[in-house]
Amino acid sequence: MSDFDLVIGIHSIAAAIKNDQRTLYKLVGTADSIKELKKQVRIPDDLKITTLNSHKVQEEAKSYFKELGIEYHRVPSSLFLIASELEIHSIPYLNDLLKKDHLKIICLDQVTDVHNAGAILRTASFYGVDAVVVPDRKSFGLTPSFFRIASGAAEYVPLIGVSKLTKTITKLQDAGVLCLALSEHAKGDLDLAQIKSNKNGVAIVLGREDVGISNAVLRLIKNNISLDSMGDIKSLNVSIAAAVTMEKCFSKN
Repeated sequence: MSDFDLVIGIHSIAAAIKNDQRTLYKLVGTADSIKELKKQVRIPDDLKITTLNSHKVQEEAKSYFKELGIEYHRVPSSLFLIASELEIHSIPYLNDLLKKDHLKIICLDQVTDVHNAGAILRTASFYGVDAVVVPDRKSFGLTPSFFRIASGAAEYVPLIGVSKLTKTITKLQDAGVLCLALSEHAKGDLDLAQIKSNKNGVAIVLGREDVGISNAVLRLIKNNISLDSMGDIKSLNVSIAAAVTMEKCFSKN
């Protein structure tokens, strides 16, 4: 088998099963873990189910990790799903999105840490984000860990893969979407009422924790925002900063 996703985490597996865009190949778990999963989702009759003891589930998982070329990590709850790859959308999908009003978009620039990417996607789903733009499928990797951390959000928030984020930012701004770069070097405050009332929507651009947003992207964006510290710690993990920023920009209050 090739071109598959290994989905772990019981909430992520349940969401993947509900996703009618996925082809489901195989569910492997212990009798207890499969019983727990059935409390969350109806398992299709035609899905192949393999019931093993906990040790054998882990051994079976190892072979799939090896096939994917990634380091093995113990599978939580002794349960995993083999399914078709998650669809990564392209620019035509974004073009269709731009026909809508009040878009909510997240753009990830150089975010390579799977834990941050998964957490950001989960928060994006919570705030009803329309899409998350990523440089390409390899930027952080749609690994089992990513699916687990995203806790099912990968099935609900469309990912749009682009070859050059600079071109995408230009496209968004030309369409009237307010692009905001989250940068600790930002000066001045933007009017939140103005942000939320922008008819065409808002795109929040987030950079990697250690280097931030690339200069090429930063030069294109007219509006930079920062989060002001009220304590001794002066910076936040990018996934936490993303959550705070989404609350400010996307909440109804």
